[in-house]
Amino acid sequence: MTITSQAFKNNEFIPKKYTCDGKNISPPLTIRNVPKNTKSLVLIVDDPDTSGGTFNHWIAWNISPKKHQISEGEKGKFSEGMNGFQKQGYFGPCPPSGIHRYLFKIYALDSQIDISEKSQKDLLQSLIQNHFIQSATLSGKYTRSR
Repeated sequence: MTITSQAFKNNEFIPKKYTCDGKNISPPLTIRNVPKNTKSLVLIVDDPDTSGGTFNHWIAWNISPKKHQISEGEKGKFSEGMNGFQKQGYFGPCPPSGIHRYLFKIYALDSQIDISEKSQKDLLQSLIQNHFIQSATLSGKYTRSR
């Protein structure tokens, strides 16, 4: 399974448009080679470079395994939970200083997830462990100009 973006290549800089300094909308994503027995996909976007530990920017679940594209700024076709800013849905890169990495990790699961859209990453991750098939990661970078 792979996850890529038309907006940036793996380990390259994420365009400003997808950050708190731009339109703060989610980038377009492409998911390929999803395992045949997958019932749903989960997406988790994290910044592992914060001083307080990993910071979550987006959790989305019950993404159809037949959905090979998540369009720029797409909403409503899957469930979204609360990010680290305590807002539902995507919140783009917004590092306080320096270059930070942003990991877009897609998980293939053998079932759907039944949780509230007020849920946070910890609950979602605990459920992933019991239904995990395969995962893939896309890494982007961002730094704010001062």
